[in-house]
Amino acid sequence: MSLARLLNLLANLFPVWVLLAGVLAYVRPAWFTWFSGGWITWGLAIIMLGMGITLSVDDFRRVALRPLAVLAGVVAQFTIMPLLGWGIAKLLQLDAALAVGLILVACCPGGTASNVVTYIARADVALSVLMTMCSTLAAVIMTPTLTKLLAGAYVPVDFWGLLLGTVQVVIAPVMTGVLLNHFAPRLVRAVNPVAPLVSVLFIAMICASIIGSNAAALREAAGVLFAAVAMLHLGGFGLGYGFAWLCRQPAVVRQTVSIEVGMQNSGLAAVHARNNFADLALAPLPAAISATLHSIFGSILAVWWRKESDRPAMMQPANSSPPGDREGTPA
Repeated sequence: MSLARLLNLLANLFPVWVLLAGVLAYVRPAWFTWFSGGWITWGLAIIMLGMGITLSVDDFRRVALRPLAVLAGVVAQFTIMPLLGWGIAKLLQLDAALAVGLILVACCPGGTASNVVTYIARADVALSVLMTMCSTLAAVIMTPTLTKLLAGAYVPVDFWGLLLGTVQVVIAPVMTGVLLNHFAPRLVRAVNPVAPLVSVLFIAMICASIIGSNAAALREAAGVLFAAVAMLHLGGFGLGYGFAWLCRQPAVVRQTVSIEVGMQNSGLAAVHARNNFADLALAPLPAAISATLHSIFGSILAVWWRKESDRPAMMQPANSSPPGDREGTPA
């Protein structure tokens, strides 16, 4: 097996690494708590930079070629998930910290882990990449707006702080990556093989450090927290599929939208919770649990859809990076 294939295989096992790191952090918190603090913000920035170097100017142009499918995914992302998060928090009567954390996860854009899962499911990878890109850019406005609207009943929400934070840890790294891809393609080709695995390790460390820092509290709230996060993502997968069906999209698009809606950028939610709700120590916990559960649920769903279909994966145009390189930046 070549080194590139080995790195790709290790990156595609991201649910395993996130789950393993989370379990270890729960049992041995001190192994991971050192990563708290500024490391979390820088870790997410590196993850988003990894996403950016997989994008080209042509990717933005391709949105115009598939406006209805892309719009369906983005609209579903910022309607279904935020309302689900708010509704589940009310239904389970979560305390303020967990409610804010869950709503914040629900108001974030799709995570790039969805691109890997879409590939495994033999759905439309190119469409998944476009939807992730568009929802990430839209998150500059949508995430602060929706969080303030839905979580504002629990605690004061700093809209401008959330907006500035999104620009700093999402838009700036992504656009830097796009520029590097355009102006320094040789450098990008050199780092592409290792970039997905680096991103996987960072998201695992982000989640593990949050779990380790709140291990004692997690033991007390584990049942309701896991139930809330599981309901959020399972609802996202199901309602995302249904929304695309109502939009009369073909099966492959329905599956792609389902995966895109069901999988959130949990790393962004964790950073926002930590940086903007410092008084709520447990607010980042739903994001840490989310990263694990949505990866596991998405992978199971992908294997199921893959087995029931023998169609080939709908890949990106030939001038794009291969799936293992392009989709290996889970969040």
